Amino acid sequence: MNSAHLRRTGLGSLLAVVGLVSVVGLAITGNAASATATTPATTTPGITTAGSTVAESAAGHDRDLAALRQLRDQQEDAWARGDGTAYAAIHTLDADVVTFSGDHLRTRNGIATGMQRYFDTYLQGTRLTTVTEQVRFPQPDLAVIVRTGCVLWPGDVTCTAEALSINTNVAVKQHGKWLFTSFQNTRVRPLP
Repeated sequence: MNSAHLRRTGLGSLLAVVGLVSVVGLAITGNAASATATTPATTTPGITTAGSTVAESAAGHDRDLAALRQLRDQQEDAWARGDGTAYAAIHTLDADVVTFSGDHLRTRNGIATGMQRYFDTYLQGTRLTTVTEQVRFPQPDLAVIVRTGCVLWPGDVTCTAEALSINTNVAVKQHGKWLFTSFQNTRVRPLP
């Protein structure tokens, strides 16, 4: 999806109204700063990192971004398979998930049970897709991820304006492994 497509469909205006990330269809730039420097914004397919101060090497930064991409891929795969247990496994034991409808799922077990209920009923046969994703590292072991995306229903190939949502994920690195600890999802509804 390019910027011309966004203008033609009005999706670009919708995204601008709610102040979302304006970068879609990102290219790899590989920018990362060395230890204790302010990192410039970096871009990888589907992930943009906002500049922040971190104490890590460029290689460590790239590894963290790769691990967060893998976490997103695991989330999308578990969703597509309708597997609540696998979906919950990428969360900390004490995680919180707030769905677009305001349902608050607490703890990994609660997330597994709640998401399985959704997968077996309302979301059966659906897939997740990410349109934009911005990653910021306030600390080396903490990532704040803001995504725009949607649920694709059987037969859908792209997001519609009505299906767009924006979510905020907080990921923590525990014992060298990234996991989500908090997730809040909200449908995109511009003000009149």
